[in-house]
Amino acid sequence: MQAAHAIDYTPDSASLEVGTGNKSQFVRAATQWDWGTKWWQSNGTHIGGYWDLSLTEFRENQYLNFPGQQKKITDIGFTPVFRFQKDDKKGAYAEAGIGVHVMSHLYDNNSRRFSTAFEFGDHIGAGFVFSNGVDLGLRLQHFSNGGIKKPNSGANFAIVRVGYHF
Repeated sequence: MQAAHAIDYTPDSASLEVGTGNKSQFVRAATQWDWGTKWWQSNGTHIGGYWDLSLTEFRENQYLNFPGQQKKITDIGFTPVFRFQKDDKKGAYAEAGIGVHVMSHLYDNNSRRFSTAFEFGDHIGAGFVFSNGVDLGLRLQHFSNGGIKKPNSGANFAIVRVGYHF
């Protein structure tokens, strides 16, 4: 009789991000699960990846296109992220991901209006993982509903990310 293998749901890392764009800002907390795979290994590098589960608090500062009028939105996101990195997962990296997000309200800020609470979030980024596990990175992220419903103006954000690998 074979013993069943337990699935490990313990996160491998956690991160905190701050972003700004389209006259709004956000703070995001996230946790990550490494895939444990190494594709296209060559010269001490490979493509790997992780699952990213996030909780974000947006603050729109030009809600309904009125300067100074604020609105807060909460977002839950889930994103598979591919990362080009060194085999020891330290040093410089580049990454990209496309995930799904559900927002508590429709985003409507600075003439950018979403017609659905369900959005896709894609990003590209680069960063550096220090020997102590601290991960510092920069990202560019775009939110859009992918043409599910009009209007679909989308919004872009610049993000600073700090993470820690356990």
